[in-house]
Amino acid sequence: MTDHIHAGVRIALGDRRILREGRFRWLRATAWMTALFFLVIVTFGTAMESLQDLLPKGDARFGFLSHCVGAAVALAVYTLLVRLGEARSPSELAPRPALLQLLAGLAIGAAMFAAVMAALTAFGLYDIAYSGPAPAWRAAGLAIEAGVVEELAVRAIMLRLLWRAFGPVPAFLVSAAAFGAGHVGNPESSLFAALCIMLEAGLMLGAFYVLTGRLWMSIGVHAAWNFTQGYVFGAAVSGSDLGPALARSTARPGLPEWLTGGAFGPEASLPALIICTAVGLLTLWLAWKAGRFATGRRTNGAAVPGAEPQIAHA
Repeated sequence: MTDHIHAGVRIALGDRRILREGRFRWLRATAWMTALFFLVIVTFGTAMESLQDLLPKGDARFGFLSHCVGAAVALAVYTLLVRLGEARSPSELAPRPALLQLLAGLAIGAAMFAAVMAALTAFGLYDIAYSGPAPAWRAAGLAIEAGVVEELAVRAIMLRLLWRAFGPVPAFLVSAAAFGAGHVGNPESSLFAALCIMLEAGLMLGAFYVLTGRLWMSIGVHAAWNFTQGYVFGAAVSGSDLGPALARSTARPGLPEWLTGGAFGPEASLPALIICTAVGLLTLWLAWKAGRFATGRRTNGAAVPGAEPQIAHA
């Protein structure tokens, strides 16, 4: 099967070795999810910190390199562990569709955030001041790190293995809630901000993963959203400053934070909640219509209930 930008296959949940059929598969899948999550995050952090210690300090280009190397290590460790623990090549990271799906994701993520800022400025909720040319190394490195590492952790590990253990609905709800809860400790965060992250990104990014059967589009959307938000518009990204930017965007004072996002950033605003949730629901509907949530597989035209969906090899 040839993958096009929006074409895909059902996600490979895994059905061998630790995920083989039999007693307590739900428990084995949950334990494997915990182990994978811990090992990927720890090796990513160790690799990035070790490289940062070796490279000269104060040069943003070396910081960008450390973020990229850390993300590459996370991808490599995930691939190795899936091969060892599940006896499969991770089709969610298949290289053949990577470029087109990454580019599509980057375009979608940038367009969505631009639409959010257009709405915020059109209704007089935000001010944007152009700052001029600025180095993009820091913002790009942080965007790549977030796009790769968070999508691996929350979508490829948590969503996929909770789906294997309990089915798609609990997997989407728990992984999206965990993604939102993971932002509660961010600067200037709130319960409303975490709810926005849960609905906007938690559901939407999972939906792109399910629609394509690959992680690339989710990575592209996530990275482009953060980069466009923090560098192009110079707005706070989940309460954090991504460094030098082309512009500076700030919420107008005196307005409700639920309307503008406040100091946390535009992603906690009502326009972002509406736009991103709409995109997420549309993508989920497309995935449903394309049969990505169907159980069983077809053999000679007949569905085999309960069988692992056949995944097209890249």
